[in-house]
Amino acid sequence: MVKKYIVRLAEDERAVLQEVVKRLKGTSQKVRRAQVLLKADADGPDWTDARIAQTYGCRTQTVENIRERFVTQGLELTLNGQPRLKPPREKLLDGEQEAKVIALRLGSPPPGFSNWSLRLLAEQVVALEIVESISYETVRRTLKKTA
Repeated sequence: MVKKYIVRLAEDERAVLQEVVKRLKGTSQKVRRAQVLLKADADGPDWTDARIAQTYGCRTQTVENIRERFVTQGLELTLNGQPRLKPPREKLLDGEQEAKVIALRLGSPPPGFSNWSLRLLAEQVVALEIVESISYETVRRTLKKTA
């Protein structure tokens, strides 16, 4: 089968990849991608995808995907992956709401309580309609961030 995406590494790219492999610099995923690219280099070893996959314990499709990404998107994105544009889940509290939670925590606790607990704070935040619902764990993370 004729390869559609052929990897041709420049000297500086080859040096970067060899450094990553030699020093095991970065995540295991990054090191494996560097190893695959070095072996897939048409001007170097030029191994087959099946041989690369067998040697490094991954699927042939993975090798093909790495080659395609290198040719289309470049070395940096191939090694490190694409950064996430937005978090997997939106933040529950914006800056103003966080400030209200912190102010509530710094105030005195309600009658009958000597200190604020996280669960009590979460209940008060909902009672004061700062947010519709909130977990005590979210309150903890908010307070920890500012401490």
